[in-house]
Parts: sequence; structure tokens; C-alpha cells
Amino acid sequence: MKKVIYFILAIGIFFLSYVVFFHSPGAEPDESNHRTIICFGDSLTYGTGASQGMDYPAQLSQMLNRPVINAGVPGDTTGRALKRLERDVISKSPGIVLITLGGNDLKNGVSKDTAFRNLRQIVESIQKQGAKVIVGGLKFQLRDRGYGKGFEELADQTGAVLIPNIFEGIMGDRKLMSDPIHPNDAGYKIIAQRFHAAISP
Repeated sequence: MKKVIYFILAIGIFFLSYVVFFHSPGAEPDESNHRTIICFGDSLTYGTGASQGMDYPAQLSQMLNRPVINAGVPGDTTGRALKRLERDVISKSPGIVLITLGGNDLKNGVSKDTAFRNLRQIVESIQKQGAKVIVGGLKFQLRDRGYGKGFEELADQTGAVLIPNIFEGIMGDRKLMSDPIHPNDAGYKIIAQRFHAAISP
């Protein structure tokens, strides 16, 4: 009789151990990493200045060895991007969305409050779909107008992952730029590497 009781107890302990070690919340895979990756933004995402197939989403796709959607539109402001968010991002049920927006707002004189109100709406709308958001921030020393701080505030408010300055070490380096505003192939590779590191820390 005792042997039967010990056997039942052993089975029970084994079952509990299995549940604890193999089905704990921390052991569950991050499903967002297995869903669509979308790069959403302006000319920096589109790849202005890059050779064919050398924009940062294409180079990131090679690094990850999986498809990456390029949803970049040259000249896009945060307001224009917000209008196409449903069509180009939400409707595709992404798992990860990488954002580069704000540069055209700054260039066009859009107020910081307006730009980051739009960005916050974009980020939160994506997050409501269960997707992870990674934002490539911008910092321009001579005409920042508070935008650099705005990206930090955006990350604090939404919990989005922030790369504080996606242009760090690229802007101003002729070896990495195709024109005063856009990177070349080598510059876009650095941007892809930074997003890659943020996706796979």
C-alpha cells in the first residue's frame, strides 16, 4: 500500500515540476517575434539615397533572414503617416513595427506638440494590436527645437523601445551620406544594425 502511495506522490511531483518549469509565463515565446515586421516612416525608411535593395529594411531583412515590409514614403510627416497607418500597418497585423518619423515635421516647422501628439497616436494604435514598437529617434544639434527630448518623452509615455539618435555618427560623415540629409548604402547598414540590435537584444 505504501508503495502505491509513494508512486502516486512521485507522479504528482513530476507533473507539478513539468508545469512550473515548462509552462511558466517566463518560458512562453514572444509571439511578436514570429509575426510580420514593418518599417514605417519617411524617406529614411523608403531608402532615398540607397542603391537598389540597400535601403535599411532590405538590409535588416538579410540580417534577420526573414521578410521585412518597407512602408516608407518620402516626405511623409507624422500627420500624413497617421492617415495611412490603418492601410499600411494595422491591416497587416504586425508583430514588430520600426518607426522613423519626425524629420519632415521638424524641417517643415511643425510644432513639437503636434508632431509628438501624432506620433503617440501612431505608437499606441500599433501597440493596441499587440505589436512591439521600436522608434528611431532624431537629434539635430543646431535646430533640434526640443524634438530630441520629445522622443524620450514618447518612449516614457508609451513604453516603446527608443534608439535615441538613429543618425548618430552618420550625419555629417561623407563616407556614410549620399546627400546632406540621406545616408548611402553604408549609412543605411548602420541604421539596420541598430534596429537589428533593438529587435534581438
